[in-house]
Amino acid sequence: MKKIFFGLFIFSGIFSDAQIIRKYSNEFLNIGAGARGLAMGGAVISNQNDVYSPMWNPAGLIDIDRDWQGAAMHAEYFESIAKYDYIAFAKPLDNNGGVFAISVVRLGVDNILNTTQMIDSEGNIDYDKISSFSQSDYAALLSYAFRPGSHRLSVGINAKMVYRNVGKFASGYGFGFDLGVLYNADNGINYGAMLRDATTTVNFWTVNQDELSAVVNGEEFNPAPKDKMEITMPKLNLGISKNFEINRDLELLPEAGLNVDFAKTAAVISTDFASITPYAGAELKFQDMIFVRVGVNRFQTVTDIENLKRKVSFQPSAGIGIKYQGLTLDYAITNSGIGGSNFYSNFFSLKLDMGDFRN
Repeated sequence: MKKIFFGLFIFSGIFSDAQIIRKYSNEFLNIGAGARGLAMGGAVISNQNDVYSPMWNPAGLIDIDRDWQGAAMHAEYFESIAKYDYIAFAKPLDNNGGVFAISVVRLGVDNILNTTQMIDSEGNIDYDKISSFSQSDYAALLSYAFRPGSHRLSVGINAKMVYRNVGKFASGYGFGFDLGVLYNADNGINYGAMLRDATTTVNFWTVNQDELSAVVNGEEFNPAPKDKMEITMPKLNLGISKNFEINRDLELLPEAGLNVDFAKTAAVISTDFASITPYAGAELKFQDMIFVRVGVNRFQTVTDIENLKRKVSFQPSAGIGIKYQGLTLDYAITNSGIGGSNFYSNFFSLKLDMGDFRN
């Protein structure tokens, strides 16, 4: 039943006749990657400086200055119905001081039941005609970070290619750019900004009418046009952080910031022009070996179904990490729903830094 629900949700989102500019197009790319950032509630816009940077702020790649880094992450949503994976590689370029990275992301729901051919034109049910399909979202990011003259300022760019597939029913392709900047001030404060889909991301959908057509109560059901285009509007993430040395062994790194959607959403601050959501997170580090992290994000105004009262919900998160030489293993847990739901997701990520490993 859960997979049937996901299938209906997918069809309603893709094949509706809404306008081509969508609030939540390619939303899987806004999840982020790496258990560190997810445990901190995304509060890493100004302090993520490794191979996971392309998903938060590609300008952070510039701090990879010795050797290559590799990373992998796996997570499962909603009792393992949806699976989310990320792999990446980053390496400094010796000729100009920049850093290049390539990342691949997949979010998929597998084994969704296809019941479109289960009932024939006479209303007879044939369970042998039930099949299954997968709905998968893929993205490949080519990233580059550099310093435009100043050693305190770094700039990063993502060129991303998106492929989305709904079994044999539909497929879509998209292409867009992200732009990120980091500035490290004299007083130790870090400022970060990430403009996602800076030039908007255009997605082109092709719908297979022959596969999608179903017989419902003896009538043909064709819910979508053959070709469709949707546009992903820009989103802006802003962050500020500073590292505090508590003593010789302990350091505390907090960050706070704002996520800005240029659309009216359920955010706490929402207008027709933009919606603003605050976030915050912190990382406690012991001897650059053990890490404890907390965060809070996705503040929204929701209506309680039972008493119809409006309230503010948020998404908490937490996690831990351990580092040995050049190998880092991180874990995060976060609430996947809103309004106090009990859906929690677990994230595991691994990073190999060959610069630290060889030293």
